[in-house]
Amino acid sequence: MDNLRIVFMGTPDFSVPSLKMLHAVGYHVVGVYTQPDKQRGRGKKVSASPVKELAERLEIPVYQPQTFRDPAAVAELRALKPDVIIVIAYGKILPQEVLDIPAYGCLNVHGSLLPKYRGAAPIQFAIKDGVPVSGVTIMLLDAGMDTGKMLKKTEVVLDAKETTGSLFDKLSVIGAETLIPVLNDLETYEANAEAQNEAEATYTEKITKEMTEIDVKQDAVVIERLIRTLDPQPGAFVMHDGKRLKIWSADVVSGTDAAPGTIIAVTKKTFTVQTGKDALCIREVQPESRKRMATAQFLQGCHMTPGDSL
Repeated sequence: MDNLRIVFMGTPDFSVPSLKMLHAVGYHVVGVYTQPDKQRGRGKKVSASPVKELAERLEIPVYQPQTFRDPAAVAELRALKPDVIIVIAYGKILPQEVLDIPAYGCLNVHGSLLPKYRGAAPIQFAIKDGVPVSGVTIMLLDAGMDTGKMLKKTEVVLDAKETTGSLFDKLSVIGAETLIPVLNDLETYEANAEAQNEAEATYTEKITKEMTEIDVKQDAVVIERLIRTLDPQPGAFVMHDGKRLKIWSADVVSGTDAAPGTIIAVTKKTFTVQTGKDALCIREVQPESRKRMATAQFLQGCHMTPGDSL
């Protein structure tokens, strides 16, 4: 169905590969919706979203309404006469009035194998829970939170050291590769859409500051997954000498009978801290107000000895 009139809605980097692929294969994207420009980074400079930057390079009209509760915004969208709306991490809940506009509905590229991991942080919670397989689901949006019928799934096996950042990158590309076949035969996919099993559904909450402090009383395997969950941001930390020390990379190793938080070994390249079960060999850190660095570099300027505590 290469004659479809498509409206694309997305904001972050995760959305970019799909828009890029739609354009590359020749689909007619009549408009791109993205969040309004906002202040980003330490300098608080006002900048456009990654999706807006790509759309402007591709010379696709860009729309940035504050809300779809504004009748003028809905009328503007309706005037584009979309056959289908594709929504990928747009950042706004679409009212039923918008969902009803396109003849083929609104498709969503979701970063999990639904119905598991609905909600705000499906990629992060796949890492946090240590699942062996994740993936993407192409689904039809309805009024619920990720509750619509499913059209197609693609699985990916997670690496042993998978981070939110690495899985984010993988799923953004897999999402684009999964979306195109659905659009090519949209009527068939929609005719065979599969309802989600509500009994298997789980919801993920937003990552909060409270989740970022490491509890050394937890098992090492749980802490190591949390470290990878919060990479590349906001990072997991412990307190050391009254300051935050972010931990970016660690290996689960055998521990001792020392109290959780005790440094049980120090080498030129690493230090090892006892946890509630087993221990963590720390390989990459970030001292407060400094950049990420190998533990070997950190230890050159920080004296640690076995028996010290975090």
